[in-house]
Amino acid sequence: MDVAIVGIGIHKFGRTDGVSGLQQGAYAARQALADVGKEWSDMQFAFGGSSAAGSADALVNELGLTGLQFVNVANGCATGGSALLSAYTAIKSGEYDLGMAVGFDKHPRGAFNPDPEASGLQKWYGDTGMMLTTQFFGMKIQRYMHKYGISNRALALVAEKAFENGSKNPYAWRQDPVPLDEIQNSMMISDPLTKFMFCSPAEGGVAVILASEKRARELTKKPVFLKAASIRTRHYGSFEVFSPSLPLEEADSPTVFASKAAFEMAGMGPEEMDVAQIQDTESGAEIMHMSENGFCADGEQEEWLTTGATKIGGKLPMNTDGGCLANGEPVGASGLRQVYENVLQLRGDAGQRQVEGAKTAYSHVYGAPGLSACTVMTA
Repeated sequence: MDVAIVGIGIHKFGRTDGVSGLQQGAYAARQALADVGKEWSDMQFAFGGSSAAGSADALVNELGLTGLQFVNVANGCATGGSALLSAYTAIKSGEYDLGMAVGFDKHPRGAFNPDPEASGLQKWYGDTGMMLTTQFFGMKIQRYMHKYGISNRALALVAEKAFENGSKNPYAWRQDPVPLDEIQNSMMISDPLTKFMFCSPAEGGVAVILASEKRARELTKKPVFLKAASIRTRHYGSFEVFSPSLPLEEADSPTVFASKAAFEMAGMGPEEMDVAQIQDTESGAEIMHMSENGFCADGEQEEWLTTGATKIGGKLPMNTDGGCLANGEPVGASGLRQVYENVLQLRGDAGQRQVEGAKTAYSHVYGAPGLSACTVMTA
């Protein structure tokens, strides 16, 4: 059974004083319901997640006490992608034909600094600073750059593109372009990553409504089909967050396995994608994930970025809404933001950032302590 996305809603990312994360999630849910012309009482189920703004199922207090099945989802930065996969599976199984995936968050300012013991590690791992994500990401991209000959300029090109795309997105937090030299020369946070190369913890909410193919064709003239959704965890030897040691033999990232599974499920390949949203918690992540998702070989990213292949109008536009760098990252909503953007692109409704003729779209999100969620969508 094919599964389609028939309604989408978003609350602007960034900082919204006086509005709770829960309220931002409810706003996005109401927008998605209005988009498809349905009521909350029509939803048969919901899957939702939030990292710092309370239990997602508390949305029923805002939207209505209808007795529907609501399951809370928590999978780090892949929370939104996991909620989507859960909703996709619920419909594909034939159990339901209409439901919602929703995510929201409201994070305090400052870097993410999680508790090591909550992730099965000893306290010393946090005391040494390794749980501070800025430090880990800096070390990870240093290693990759050394291995594959990636320059600091490539990191800056990723950020420059992100802020340019964000300037065309009314829902983005950062809506001003930032010149390349300013990105390169800004304050160093964790070598080689400067302050403009990191996303910030943020606020926002996103909701998407999914339906069976039959129901979708009754509800909308522009269904977007979710051809594949996959999640994979890390193998022994993958260089991931919250790994206190590395074996002698290195294993591929979970992204490699999740992307292969998604493309196989969809019966398509990375070369067939017209637009892609991939995890860019910082500039280095986008560079590494370009290869891990199968779009290019390790080390080819430099040429792609220098020639503008990932810009709107390029060979494969990436993070067309500005990604995490321009939007910030409210953990519960971030993966669904990618899906929201891809639906706009496939509907032809993305405005200034529209990828001409987009018929296929891909999304990828990576979540600590080491898992990836990937989707393939078609118009």
